[in-house]
Amino acid sequence: MTRPTKTILICDDDQGMRDTLTAILKRDYRVVTVSSGEAALALLKNEDVDLILLDVRLPGISGFDVLRIVKENYSLIECIMISAINEVETAVQAMKHGAYHYITKNFDYDELRSLVRNACERQDLNRQVITLSAQVAEQSEREFLIGPSKQIRDIVDLVQRVAKLSATVLILGESGTGKELLARLLHRESGRGEAPFIAVNMSAIPHELVESTLFGHERGSFTGAHKQQLGKFELAAGGTLFLDEIGDLRFDLQAKLLRAIQEGEIERVGGTKPIRTDFRLIAATNVDLDKAVKEARFREDLYYRINVIPIRMPPLRDRIDDLPELARLFLSRYKGKFRKPVKGIADSALRILASYWWPGNIRELENLIERLVAMTDKEWITDEDLPLEYHFAKLDAASTTDETRFQEACDTFERNFMLRALEKSDWNVTATARYLGIPLSTLKHKMARLDLRDLAKKLRGA
Repeated sequence: MTRPTKTILICDDDQGMRDTLTAILKRDYRVVTVSSGEAALALLKNEDVDLILLDVRLPGISGFDVLRIVKENYSLIECIMISAINEVETAVQAMKHGAYHYITKNFDYDELRSLVRNACERQDLNRQVITLSAQVAEQSEREFLIGPSKQIRDIVDLVQRVAKLSATVLILGESGTGKELLARLLHRESGRGEAPFIAVNMSAIPHELVESTLFGHERGSFTGAHKQQLGKFELAAGGTLFLDEIGDLRFDLQAKLLRAIQEGEIERVGGTKPIRTDFRLIAATNVDLDKAVKEARFREDLYYRINVIPIRMPPLRDRIDDLPELARLFLSRYKGKFRKPVKGIADSALRILASYWWPGNIRELENLIERLVAMTDKEWITDEDLPLEYHFAKLDAASTTDETRFQEACDTFERNFMLRALEKSDWNVTATARYLGIPLSTLKHKMARLDLRDLAKKLRGA
């Protein structure tokens, strides 16, 4: 998306100079002119300006005072100082106050055009820096959208069909299912992939700062607003705005969000004029918005406006076929991060993980794998490495009576105890039987009953 034509403010008390500068620049820029510093500062309160050509000597407030006020309150505006005489001291003072450049009034027209173009390019670069710093700190995309399950294949197929549309997408699902990743994938596959992706977690922003965060504010609009600040809508111009946990948005701000979506314009806190902005909105929530609408906690008109293309991210328990591939992905990531020689996860451990309920979904799985890799010095992660709650989940799922549940618990304890003994004996069965003080035939029988033979061979040969 192309940015609107930049606006240049010419502030000079000489009518002839204002006319000359306007004639040079009006073909490529929108030009406005004033004859005093006071008029320039008044205009900035109601006008978005990108660059100021500012005369050093002005009636009333001086050009340097205007420059200082502009840099304190409108840090993104670039200023080029203009003087009738070439004085080194004046030039140095201009640069110290934050001017982009200093020129005299006998300038070359082509050089002026080049200087203005370069100043505008630097402003664009500064905007990009602000945009990048506004994005979430964690930038590594977590490839949650992998695996053989039909649910994930259907979602990926839907993304390919709707990514390039400008329609608003509403992503539904429990916490930890990968809603932000899906939003990033939609952005990357859209025609806006090179533009900003701005993510905002509504539940993480203090209520009193939500409006300023989203829409920006003008200097002095409230206590602590010492300078103008761009909101997330402006930072997302040309790109994608991702509003996570939109169900937590304050009710009084929902009407303002609705207007921003419908009209494509916002108004900063303390502002007096609408600001046009072009963005693709993706919203996400783990709240039942239908219920929230019925309870008058969420506006019905806003709900229908954002629920154009709904996509539901399934919880991990409903796509459990994807767990082995996800676990291997996280294992590969963290063994590199921690520089551990881990080769894999035993199939028996994966079976235990597959029986777990996963209330924290994929985020919980990733955290578990990270912890297991960080704490192990072995080449294979096995049943004994898993925390007890995961074993208990398997017992609850497999057992239907107290008697069988007790037997499963005994077998789990015995299996883990034998695994530790085998490891201490370098997977030598004879040495393990001697260490445990039981006949070799008894150990082999127990290994066969507890499905340890193949695992022992695999780990011994790893």
